[in-house]
Amino acid sequence: MLDEKRIKEVEVNVKSYLEDGLLRKTKGYNSKILEILINNSKDSLKIAKIVSKKSSLWTIVCSYYSMYYIANAVLLQLGYKVGDKISHKVTSDALIVYIRNRLKSKLIEEFEEAKEEASEIAGLKTDSLLESFDFERGKRSRMQYNMTEEIKDSKAKTSFERAKSFVFEMEKLLER
Repeated sequence: MLDEKRIKEVEVNVKSYLEDGLLRKTKGYNSKILEILINNSKDSLKIAKIVSKKSSLWTIVCSYYSMYYIANAVLLQLGYKVGDKISHKVTSDALIVYIRNRLKSKLIEEFEEAKEEASEIAGLKTDSLLESFDFERGKRSRMQYNMTEEIKDSKAKTSFERAKSFVFEMEKLLER
């Protein structure tokens, strides 16, 4: 669950990213770039499934990148372009600032019959989805350098399931 301290921290970070040009507000977006990001996300998820039987490391890496690409597609559609420097951290923080409430609202729509319960569930699921992006970003880094194969296999399965859920929910936010 995202706590208030973390939310305040990323709000300060995002303001700094905008000032430093690490994140830019855009007027419109190139639909070709959006399409590339969406296709990269889908391809990464497909590859994660294929390599899941062979390599824990690459299952986690590909699963994470499916999340990274779809997150950047949603941010781009909202009018935000992530720069090249520390792009993974910028994407993670920008998701919390710009997507968190939007994703929560979308999930509430889907659970309209049970609005009171849905708000709590959507808030938890929203935070869980966004935290999963951050977890996978860290795991990808750790996995590339030090972990046993047994641990890698377990973490790879978790990564793939998180990525499928994350991509599924983020695709709902894309206006077509």
